[in-house]
Amino acid sequence: MKAEVKPRIELENRTKLETVIPLATPFVIFVDPADICNFKCTFCPTGDKDLMKSVGRPLKVMKFDLYTKIIDDIAEFDQKIKVLRLYKDGEPLLNKKLPQMIKYAKDKGVADKIDTTTNASALTNERSLALIEAGLDRINISIYGVNEKQYKEFSKVNIDFKKIVENVKFFYENRKQCEVLVKINGDTLTKDEKQFFLDTFGDYCDKIFIEHIMGCWPEFEIKGVDINDEFGIYGQEIKEVSVCPYVFYAFSINSDGSVSTCFLDWARKLIIGNANTQSVKNIWFGEGMKEYRKMFLEGRRKEHPVCKDCGQLTHGMPDNIDKYSEKLLKRL
Repeated sequence: MKAEVKPRIELENRTKLETVIPLATPFVIFVDPADICNFKCTFCPTGDKDLMKSVGRPLKVMKFDLYTKIIDDIAEFDQKIKVLRLYKDGEPLLNKKLPQMIKYAKDKGVADKIDTTTNASALTNERSLALIEAGLDRINISIYGVNEKQYKEFSKVNIDFKKIVENVKFFYENRKQCEVLVKINGDTLTKDEKQFFLDTFGDYCDKIFIEHIMGCWPEFEIKGVDINDEFGIYGQEIKEVSVCPYVFYAFSINSDGSVSTCFLDWARKLIIGNANTQSVKNIWFGEGMKEYRKMFLEGRRKEHPVCKDCGQLTHGMPDNIDKYSEKLLKRL
């Protein structure tokens, strides 16, 4: 197997947030190219169309003129951001202008790296080459089973598994500068199925990883899948943190331009601005973000109706700045 067994995020050599907060330039900005998905995964709210309608989600792709305005705004920060993440709630490849979006951001020089995450079902040869030529730095490919039956059970879609493998293989063989990571939720797989996954994709990616399932989405109940209570998503110890680190170095822009404090804001209950009418830089420094940062540092997370039950802060958190909260509060 050529691939290195490593998770999609860097768990080692992370910046010590307590030494750099407050940030004049965010490290990471999520921009969602598409609010819709062609899968109906049991662990993800976006797959439930009735639920999406009930919370007023637009279920649309981002307009290119809005996107260019957002990128122009990001260029106003003092420095480049570390990562521009072109994904959030939906399947990015459903936005036909994704290659143009990548190229525009690359030409503007707003980020050290640009990445995206896809289920690879729409990763045709033509689209693969377009993404690579546009300058994509990294692609995270999510696999949802090791055969058609598992895809049907987990994602409620009929998939040609061999075609998924072919899509991944073609992208990897033509990847140039683009790093390829392939991952799967492993808690529903047998030992033999996990090995099959590694054997099938291990020579067609730079990194490969078997994750644990976690209930990260606030106010959303995963059905039909048991949540792992032994390990975090990357196999780390489960330990709840009080202060959410994300609001200090990242935020998310939804497909309609509304801006959320968090990439897990599927129900749009954490809105702090709108990129259609406001500067992205002004939103980062705005009162909305400041209030959330203050709430966490003052130990009031459990009072918030959404943040109080966030699974990310137990099962998926790579950073912990709890013991620095008093010192950081004085810096706000």
